[in-house]
Amino acid sequence: MSKKAKSSYYCQNCGYQAPKWLGKCPACEEWSTFVEEVQEEPSPNAKIWKATTSSAQVSNKPKSLAAIDYDSRPRLITPDAELNRVLGGGIVHGSLVLLAGEPGIGKSTLMLQIALMLEGLKVLYVSGEESDSQIKMRAERLADALSDCYILTETNTQNVFQQIAAVQPDLVVIDSIQTLHTAFIESGAGSISQVRQCTAELMRFAKESGTAVFLIGHITKEGTIAGPKVLEHMVDTVLQFEGDRHLSYRILRTTKNRFGSTSELGIYEMLSNGLREVSNPSEILISQREESITGITIAATLEGNRPLLIEVQSLVSVATYGTPQRSTTGFDAKRLNMLLAVLEKRGGYRLGAQDVFLNLAGGIKVEDPALDLAVCMAVISSLEDIVIPQDVCFAAEVGLGGEVRAVGRIEQRIAEAEKLGFRRMFISKFNLKGLAPQNFKIELVAESKLEHFIEKLFV
Repeated sequence: MSKKAKSSYYCQNCGYQAPKWLGKCPACEEWSTFVEEVQEEPSPNAKIWKATTSSAQVSNKPKSLAAIDYDSRPRLITPDAELNRVLGGGIVHGSLVLLAGEPGIGKSTLMLQIALMLEGLKVLYVSGEESDSQIKMRAERLADALSDCYILTETNTQNVFQQIAAVQPDLVVIDSIQTLHTAFIESGAGSISQVRQCTAELMRFAKESGTAVFLIGHITKEGTIAGPKVLEHMVDTVLQFEGDRHLSYRILRTTKNRFGSTSELGIYEMLSNGLREVSNPSEILISQREESITGITIAATLEGNRPLLIEVQSLVSVATYGTPQRSTTGFDAKRLNMLLAVLEKRGGYRLGAQDVFLNLAGGIKVEDPALDLAVCMAVISSLEDIVIPQDVCFAAEVGLGGEVRAVGRIEQRIAEAEKLGFRRMFISKFNLKGLAPQNFKIELVAESKLEHFIEKLFV
């Protein structure tokens, strides 16, 4: 009689394991998230990654912090400056990086492009979704000369580790983690247990060998990374590739980074021959217009260490239906409602019967409160049908009392606006402390109240 297979139930949201099906997960308190997965003992012929260093074969013992030796090799600096910025200065040896994004956004294109650009380094590109010929066709489109990049079409982790031991690469790319499966678990590829186990094996390989590993991950229809939530906790860095696949621009941002800041972003343009780095994103985020239009302002914001000038577009019209609409793209809808309430209370504008639509040009999402003043001025411009000059930009936060508050690193914002040819910049009066306006060619207009800015522009 054959041995009965063992099965467990896993929460698809957080990865919690239970011996039987549960309606509500006791860990994350989500309903109807448990799925059954069959498990079996690993095959005696299954091979796992084994470190060749003797230090990994001895039992671990407590060490003092001063006695710990670590790999002091510098980071791998790629020819892609945008990726280096997002990673915090380059690829850390032994790091495990997860890159996620929508289908067709360009995840595989970006990683294959990076693999082809790393001259003098061995890169192993493991694909479970494409054949060798398909990858070569894409590589010929991305690069004029094919570098020494090794391609492996495999989905079994044990076979992948065998080829890694033979090639000894400096960087490994897995495309994608949802296609891998291990012989230690019987369930299908992409399941909760398979994704978790395969990631654990790759994490052990990366830490013990010092080889950097990039994992390409899928996302669900809700926009979250597919697989257990523990997947994001296991990796060192989580990169999110965003943007509308029908538009040409892509944004690479990090949501977790153990080796750098999580506020940096990189901008790319999708072309026929691959992704192009956008070194000056302010030029693409500001529309080139021949005539002035109402409801448009320019805001100076910061993403990490990078200053950006973003075009804020607003449209205010009489509500056709009973309930006024409040629609935003790239801006927090709750913050827009707050600013509209401030305009009604402090500015005297009646917006209760108006539809208000707000859009940040370029498909970028910004949470910087320095956009508040630009949003208020754009709404008033559209409501009063008065054009704001094209050579004016804004950088200030608006409080509930109608006060205009200071924002951080104002010098970088001013320098970026001056570089792009703006002549006037509206900032908070409190930002003048410690600032030398004579060092800038741009005219700085500083006030402490929202109504003072309204008087200068619309009265």
